Amino acid sequence: MTNLIDTDTVLEWYHQHGRHDLPWQHNTTPYRVWVSEIMLQQTQVSTVIDYYQRFMARFPDVQTLAAAPLDEVLHLWTGLGYYARARNLHKTARTVCDQHAGEFPSDMDTLMTLPGIGRSTAGAILALAMGRRGVILDGNVKRVLCRYHAIQSWSGETRTLARLWQIAEDTTPHKQVAAYTQAMMDLGATLCTRSKPDCQRCPLTSGCQAWRLELTSQLPVSKPRKKLPQKQTYMILYHQDKAAVLLQQRQSTGLWGGLWSLPECSDDEALAAWLQRHGGEQNEQWPALRHTFSHFHLDITPVLVRASDSSQVLDSAGSLWYPLDHSLKLGLAAPVKKLLDRLASHK
Repeated sequence: MTNLIDTDTVLEWYHQHGRHDLPWQHNTTPYRVWVSEIMLQQTQVSTVIDYYQRFMARFPDVQTLAAAPLDEVLHLWTGLGYYARARNLHKTARTVCDQHAGEFPSDMDTLMTLPGIGRSTAGAILALAMGRRGVILDGNVKRVLCRYHAIQSWSGETRTLARLWQIAEDTTPHKQVAAYTQAMMDLGATLCTRSKPDCQRCPLTSGCQAWRLELTSQLPVSKPRKKLPQKQTYMILYHQDKAAVLLQQRQSTGLWGGLWSLPECSDDEALAAWLQRHGGEQNEQWPALRHTFSHFHLDITPVLVRASDSSQVLDSAGSLWYPLDHSLKLGLAAPVKKLLDRLASHK
């Protein structure tokens, strides 16, 4: 393979300009690196830092995480989205404790058997936490490689992804692998950004094919867009004088799996039936709130209902009265937490 990135240039740049003070770069352990890598999937560093620090304060090691109830893990994840990541964190912590004596495996194949750990995450754990050669291909690295090699197809295509993995494999050095791995992520995050890349300060400009061909603004090729379908639902804020509100736990799989949410009705007829069944006085509807998932838009119409007789719902499985001061630690979907905060302050 020709025109490979010069690793010495990357390392020299990193030692002078890279990021060296991120929370997971201190007291580096496989556990701390693993949690950071899972949080950073599809989430920016600036968002992750506060979540990471709170998570580490509560779950400083894999044993503490494994012993914790899932609800508390989901509670600390509320707002980060992609909640399957949190469920997989909990599963993996228990697996590491139960099957690996509390130590993360030190080989790629075994790491990849753990829930939520794919090829790139396993490579990052090996490289950043264990000093072993591990190859990564996260979003930042994909962007750098696509531009450097002027790859003019979407990175999610099977052939393109295979090519990128081969380039990453051929480029990753056998020495200073932790520094190189962090350097490539830093290049993508700070210079080779999605929009307005700072090519003038990039150490790789002289060999970058996108720069030479004036394709920087066009690469990497975006995922082909599909028009997202729209779905509607009513969310019922069934409250006791705005001190507590009825929540129901969702099934462990699927949308917002395992989180606590508001009762939902798909249409006017279902809403009327719910109100008749549970009682209460509907006193307000708020304007619809849109929440966008990766594959559809969800338009949520909040309905305020003052509970007239709470006893008929308290005994149902998977339901509880949630205090609006958030004193009960449960995992909540972001739009649900937003609605609860609004209800708490609503006059």
